[in-house]
Amino acid sequence: MGASPAFMWERLLTDCHVATMVPQPGNPLGIIENAAIGIDDGKIVRVAKRTELAGFRAAQVTALGGAWVTPGLIDCHTHLVFGGNRSEEHAMRRAGATYEEIAEAGGGIVSSVAKTRAASEEALLASARRRLEALAKSGVTTIEVKSGYGLDVETELKMLRVAKSLDGHKGVTVVPTLLALHALPPGVDRRDYVDRVAKETIPAVARERLANSVDAYLEGIAFTRDEVEKIFTAAQAVGLPVRLHAEQLSNQQGAALAAKHKALSADHLEHLDEAGVKAMAASGTVAVLLPAAYYCLRDTTPPPVDLLRKHKVPIAVATDCNPGTSPTLSLPLVMNMGCTLFGLTPEEVVAGTTVHAARALGLAHDRGALAPGKRADLCAWNVENLAELGYWIGLPGPDRRIVAGADA
Repeated sequence: MGASPAFMWERLLTDCHVATMVPQPGNPLGIIENAAIGIDDGKIVRVAKRTELAGFRAAQVTALGGAWVTPGLIDCHTHLVFGGNRSEEHAMRRAGATYEEIAEAGGGIVSSVAKTRAASEEALLASARRRLEALAKSGVTTIEVKSGYGLDVETELKMLRVAKSLDGHKGVTVVPTLLALHALPPGVDRRDYVDRVAKETIPAVARERLANSVDAYLEGIAFTRDEVEKIFTAAQAVGLPVRLHAEQLSNQQGAALAAKHKALSADHLEHLDEAGVKAMAASGTVAVLLPAAYYCLRDTTPPPVDLLRKHKVPIAVATDCNPGTSPTLSLPLVMNMGCTLFGLTPEEVVAGTTVHAARALGLAHDRGALAPGKRADLCAWNVENLAELGYWIGLPGPDRRIVAGADA
């Protein structure tokens, strides 16, 4: 896309400050002040000082009034599709019940499974669409959506079809994930269940091209390393990359297992140790931190952020939107939580919801940064400085949200 002053771009954005997310020496967010952005065919053509683009022409020129521009936010871990809600568990937690106690009493994930199985595809789509619209208003332009509340082939496929139906709504790209091992259905033999997931669910999802990756939950109340490894092997046999819920409630060496399988990400990580951090660093696995779940569970062991920094593991931040342990629809709120609860810097949470979140979804080639050839998804924020994105407790959202070059 070698443009010249005679070339007519689709759009030119001017009068703005840009966080390109392309790091430069002494400038980790690739900030360009007094900038302009050229867009053509839904892609970024050029980002530079405004004076450098002064001679270029575009069909549409938009002055952004000094706004700060970032890539569109990416929510890289959600459970957006589910039936009903679990508001009753909120009261149980306030009365002192733990996550494990609620699960053992028939609540938790299994409660959402019953409601999701009972809901029609149309009902699930309608409720998920409302949640997606709220996240879009907060600046999200790409969102990952997991299954995992079906625990049978039919309902898992139903959830993933709903996720795919959401794609493009309000300009949001939806990235579906098969959460293959989430909870054990009551009264089901463990070995038989894991075998069915490996031999039936994963191949069915692959045949219908309903998911971009396969996830699992490795924990004392969930699944073992051997069970997860069986699922990972089955996923990779059909060409699907893997992700993992790891080290949330205890250290099960899940991060090392994820790294062994070159997982895109390991998520939660409150009980991650240095050996797991080193393994993730070697494999390029992204650490996805979920501070809203930590907050809702009133956890007291934060993820080892200093170790992740020390070993240069990319850190992403996501909502973990789900009906039980993270009922939130605001990624900016979670960015503030990442700063306040986990000690992340404002710069880290901006990177964690753009460039590193894209990497966690295997989409770094296409989005998460404002650079030539990347998708022209961006947010224009009416703030005085970029640090405000991590400062405000629940910033309402960007003043302008542009998806593939058009206002969304």
